[in-house]
Amino acid sequence: MSSEPGRSSQSDAAPEGVRLQKVLARAGVASRRAAEELIAAGRVSVDGKVVRSQGRRVDPDSAVIHVDGSRVIVRDDTVHLMLNKPKGVHSTMSDDAGRPCVGDYVRERAESGGARLFHVGRLDVETEGLLLLTNDGELAHRLMHPSYAVLKTYLAEVPGPVARDVGKRLRAGVELEDGPIKVDAFRLVDSLPGKALVEVVLHEGRKHIVRRLLDEVGYPVQRLVRTELAGVRLGNQRPGSLRRLSRTEVGLLYRAVGL
Repeated sequence: MSSEPGRSSQSDAAPEGVRLQKVLARAGVASRRAAEELIAAGRVSVDGKVVRSQGRRVDPDSAVIHVDGSRVIVRDDTVHLMLNKPKGVHSTMSDDAGRPCVGDYVRERAESGGARLFHVGRLDVETEGLLLLTNDGELAHRLMHPSYAVLKTYLAEVPGPVARDVGKRLRAGVELEDGPIKVDAFRLVDSLPGKALVEVVLHEGRKHIVRRLLDEVGYPVQRLVRTELAGVRLGNQRPGSLRRLSRTEVGLLYRAVGL
């Protein structure tokens, strides 16, 4: 049976799937020709197996595709956003008391039929900075699960000056009421009259953990901003703004949790 004009796309959407190079091109990885070169070089895997055949077809809705070890998201309806949460905003998608919440920033998207989003973890109402939102439930679950030890970086303003041994004490570990805790990294960023900026990196996710940790060593937090999660950085994104993550940033998140 001959093909009808304008109907070639239907063969790609048949049960046997879509050509892999076309899927990669649609995902913005490379042009079709460049995607073919990636496949030929053995740099592309599907469902954990390296693919070298140019004729390979995949189901974009279910195939797990990696290029150079980084996950490629090929579904059009998968969303990954970063909010720079301002101080005073609650980490909930709705609030019965009408208080400002994360859901306020994506309400218009939801009302226009957009995908239901989850916030990845929480920042307390006084804490600012990086908060991820996605409709990929498995990714959100893994990023929050302690077994994946996802690193989070915070910038804290504390009373100064900061004693030289504070970093050593925090890396060695201190005892809190709900158990011991130690940081993965600590450094003094800046020292000003009467105050200092310190950077804390840790994989713990206990409630108010950074505030409790610094308070325990004598430096109560005056301002706290989360600046990085799993290698994805807040950068100079303005408070209250929302943006889509780049393909590279999305790849970092999936790699951090083995997806």
